[in-house]
Amino acid sequence: MQTPKAPFKNPLSLQIDPDLFKPATEEEKAQQIQTRESVSFMKDALRRLGRNRMAMICIVIILLIALIAFIAPAVYPYTYTSQDVTAKYLQPFQYSAKEQAKIAKGISVFPHVMGTDALGRDYAIRVIYGTRISLLVGIFSALIVVVVGIIYGSISGYFGGKVDNIMMRIVDIIYALPDVLLVILLSVAIRDIVSTSKNELITKLGAGMVSIFIVFGLLYWVGMARQVRCQILSIKEQEYVLASRSIGASPARIIRKHMIPNCVSVIIIVAAMQIPSAIFTESFLSFLGMGVSIPMPSLGSLASDARAGLNSYPFLLIYPATSIFLIVLSFNLLGNGLRDAFDPKLRS
Repeated sequence: MQTPKAPFKNPLSLQIDPDLFKPATEEEKAQQIQTRESVSFMKDALRRLGRNRMAMICIVIILLIALIAFIAPAVYPYTYTSQDVTAKYLQPFQYSAKEQAKIAKGISVFPHVMGTDALGRDYAIRVIYGTRISLLVGIFSALIVVVVGIIYGSISGYFGGKVDNIMMRIVDIIYALPDVLLVILLSVAIRDIVSTSKNELITKLGAGMVSIFIVFGLLYWVGMARQVRCQILSIKEQEYVLASRSIGASPARIIRKHMIPNCVSVIIIVAAMQIPSAIFTESFLSFLGMGVSIPMPSLGSLASDARAGLNSYPFLLIYPATSIFLIVLSFNLLGNGLRDAFDPKLRS
């Protein structure tokens, strides 16, 4: 049987050859399928953060430091106020004459892991308590900054116009003030006011710590407020915000239910960056003698006290300085990891 010839086609014709459009095979269709699991923004960001090795190492370091700072004092045999005048300036794992006599009698004596200070106090427990103070100040100061910055930035960005103009000029004025000088002046003034208070909570925390919280509440929220305002300005033009307005939702409800949840990524990043800043500021004020009240130790006050014997006993400065270094560096690197995980522009 003779094979039929293909119909002749004029080479100048614009008619498309139907043989070029054959249906794809099942194998070819399977090769084009690119599926991805449907996940929320937060879950996807946490996955990206989990793949960041440096950020995970920093989280482990922060957790270890926090566990030591909050759990070790409960089982450690020394307290940060106990003194032994015969055990001044002991080297790490060195025993005083009195302790050596106890050991000779068969009495178990726990070693001074980091030595002792000028008053014969165990230095390890003082560094542990100083680390606890620094972490508490960093976390609570960041919470104050987050709350004040979110409220201020949300109101400024949502209402806009004259309200936004006036509120942002206040922020610019605070930015123009010299931070260090203002922090010192406010700390001294607030410390004098707080020290005369008879409130039980304030007395327990100490005038120095309360003054630090107030200073951060007055000064360090401006960065958070600006970031939140920028996010609110872009979000309020979205259709779902217009829909909420059209059904009569109040501005407070729109901000609380629709806008702030969409600013969570920025809030988390700025808060993570604020914690090391607060810790460093507290250590700086304590170094100058305007931080937490005596006898409560702080990493800054320990570093300040170590200056007197720096040449003879450098370990007294190395331990608190190393603790500050590890905490601040870990939080900074973790903040960078959070920024990379939550910023959609950095998606690969």
